[in-house]
Order: sequence, then structure tokens, then C-alpha cells
Amino acid sequence: MLNRRRMLTLLSGSVMAPTVGFAATPREIVWDDLIPKGVPYSQIIGEGELDEINDLWNPIYDANGVKLNEDLDGAYIKMPGYIIPLEVGAKGVKEFMLVPYVGACIHTPPPPANQLVMVTTALPWPGDNLWGAVWVTGVIRTQLQSTNLGQIGYSIAAEEMELYKW
Repeated sequence: MLNRRRMLTLLSGSVMAPTVGFAATPREIVWDDLIPKGVPYSQIIGEGELDEINDLWNPIYDANGVKLNEDLDGAYIKMPGYIIPLEVGAKGVKEFMLVPYVGACIHTPPPPANQLVMVTTALPWPGDNLWGAVWVTGVIRTQLQSTNLGQIGYSIAAEEMELYKW
């Protein structure tokens, strides 16, 4: 026979059980999603000037290049991109910029801030897998910050990373 206390215990366990073991499904986004609605991609690309002394191209972005999609702040997302390591250790990369195309910020001028994502991960990404595209899953934040490679508009604390499969 079930008494009241035992019945409440059983019911509370069944109410809690469905939430255990169900992980949130990340929202899959692409680079265009980082640009706020109403700002055309063509308006985030800036002109620039050549620094002949240092052999560098210095892009000049207008205000549209730093406009961020605030609707994404705090969202659990999954997005593809390429790794620009900020520091490579013996176990791999723990901090890097996620960029929309191979070589961004290295051989070409950096994209605007709303096309760059700073990623930190507790689990290092192997240093021998730096040239392929990756999926990064985690919570994205809108956060303007400057580095020596460019101004960055977003950050992700990566919970999971995997090779991007075409």
C-alpha cells in the first residue's frame, strides 16, 4: 500500500526524470546570422589603405562593421568556421579566432568585427587539425574586443568541437 509520503516521492521522481538526460539542441547558424537584420553584407565591407612600409593592408570599416546581432547574445549555437590560433601548446589550441574563410587575418586583411569570433575551449583542439573547417558548439556572446589581428565582435566558450563534414 502506498502512503502519502511514498506517493509524493514517486511522483516527484517521475516529474524530474524527463528533464534528466536531455541536452539542449544548439541552434545552427551561419556567418550571415552574425550581421544584424537590415544591414546588407555589402555594407560591412570597408575600404582601406596600404601601409607600404610594413607591407600591410589596413581595412577601414564604417559603423556597420561593428554592428552585432544582439539577438544571438546568450544563445546556444553551433557554427562552422576556420581556426586562427592565438597560441598553440603541446596539447593543441585552447584559444583561437573562428573566421569565415581560410587565411582570414593572416594573408588578407581581417574581416570586420561582426565576422570574427573569439573561441576558448577547455579541451585543446589538436594542433595537426588547424587547416580544416570545424564546427564549434557553445554559448555565443556579443562582446567587442581588440587583438593585434583585428577587432572581434563575438566570443564562444566552446563545449564541443568537431571537424566540419561537407
